[in-house]
Amino acid sequence: MVRRVAVVGAGISGLAATKCCLEEGLEPTCFEQSEDIGGLWRYTEKPEEGRASIYRTVFTNSCKEMMCYPDFPFPDDYPNYIHNTRLQKYIRDYAQHFDLLRHIRFKTTVTKIRKRPDFSATGQWEVVTRRDGKEEAAVFDAVMVCTGHHVYPNLPLAHFPGIEKFKGCYLHSREYKEAEKFRGKKVLVVGLGNSGSDIAVELSTVASQVYLSTRSGSWVMSRVWNFGYPWDMLLITRFWTWLENFLPKAVSDWLYVRGMNQQYKHEDFGLMPVDGASRREPVLNDDILSRITCGALLIKPNVKEFRETSVLFQDGTVQDNLDVVIFATGYSHSFPFMEDESIIESRNNEVTLYKCIVPPQLEKPTMAVIGLVQSFGSAIPTADVQCRWAIKVFQGLCTLPSVSEMLEDIEEKKRNKVKWFGTSNTLQTDYITYMNELTSAIGAKPSMLKLLLTDPLLALKVFFGPCTPYQFRLTGPGKWSGARRAIFTQWDRTLKATRTREAPPATSTLPSLLVPGMLFLPLLLLLTVLYW
Repeated sequence: MVRRVAVVGAGISGLAATKCCLEEGLEPTCFEQSEDIGGLWRYTEKPEEGRASIYRTVFTNSCKEMMCYPDFPFPDDYPNYIHNTRLQKYIRDYAQHFDLLRHIRFKTTVTKIRKRPDFSATGQWEVVTRRDGKEEAAVFDAVMVCTGHHVYPNLPLAHFPGIEKFKGCYLHSREYKEAEKFRGKKVLVVGLGNSGSDIAVELSTVASQVYLSTRSGSWVMSRVWNFGYPWDMLLITRFWTWLENFLPKAVSDWLYVRGMNQQYKHEDFGLMPVDGASRREPVLNDDILSRITCGALLIKPNVKEFRETSVLFQDGTVQDNLDVVIFATGYSHSFPFMEDESIIESRNNEVTLYKCIVPPQLEKPTMAVIGLVQSFGSAIPTADVQCRWAIKVFQGLCTLPSVSEMLEDIEEKKRNKVKWFGTSNTLQTDYITYMNELTSAIGAKPSMLKLLLTDPLLALKVFFGPCTPYQFRLTGPGKWSGARRAIFTQWDRTLKATRTREAPPATSTLPSLLVPGMLFLPLLLLLTVLYW
């Protein structure tokens, strides 16, 4: 019987794990090696060993209504996209509201997690921790690993010939904090991801010239989408997910490419991805186009070779007098505290986990890895649902299939990743499909048929409106009484953030009947031609 649970890390996933354990009557102990909660979102002036690191100007890429904890909305006065300092305050408010801090042991590093000798019968783990130089061991019935995937930088110098000859300096984006120290310099940023594009855009305001090198290009989106609304409030809906799965892939791919290119042609800015139909996570950046247009930022192909003071690109062009190279080349996964590394198996940056959570080969499913997944959706509600699913597995209320069936499911997911994202070597998954899988297994997925019969207005908002986190607390275990109201008021909070001045409504200069007449004129002409 699972009772005592060790939670490793007090970031957004660790706090969700601690809170979900308490909801189910369990006894969590959360170990956090630093002095505060927040994980990735707690900004520090210098990178700290074993912790994720962000730069000073980081904002969220998901809007507040799409990224909150499902039973704890952001305050009304928060902007739609949030600076890291405000998000850290929200995280602290969440921890205080649910009284989580007393379950966290700060400045305590987990050094070893090993199976107990009787693991096959009890499923228990021995967790060894270190604080103030002293080690301590304790036994837990289950372990939830919440250390994230932005800790260990991937710096593939072997793929960049000549880097050892380069006389300038180079660093990983993890070490970047602010732009001022690069004033007046020529800087090359390698990697067109969210961090790479953010850093390149920020540097272009102070550096003499910035180059952004990309191997395969990427779709680039603005946080502000059609009609000025947050992109994820419009695009992440159950309707669009259903439509994409319903349509033939060729049609779905055409609509996807057309949608991504609707505001501008990516090829005109050197951004067009090699595989345009791939659903690989797009870059979210509001300013990159203006910086390219102004010439402060130049998009370049992959690096072929570094020289003492210059760089040669794959297209044969050379940029001289280069001062700095910043590698925004992502992160690798590592779990150094696992005594048996094969439990959380990671090969070529692929981690073998059932439902991206449970190691499939365990005799007893009493370990869960939370947050090791990426999707179009936000990390916070994803972690919340993962934790609720994992705890039901611990309790034996959600039964896992056989080991062979779990391994086959993992392989099938890899094949689907190749189909949709172009590679299996990715943490990406489809947000709503994934959340539906987990919530269905624990009885927390909203039934559209039941809602249509009992609450049709809510059913329409759930299916056609934004798939906000509140939907995953509408029913089943962990049901939140405020979920329905939160869904009905989500657009009010979204608009309140931007309507900070009372402005008169826009007035049309055309008679009201003229507009529909103009819209139907082509149809009328077509019918006339067909008639004659």
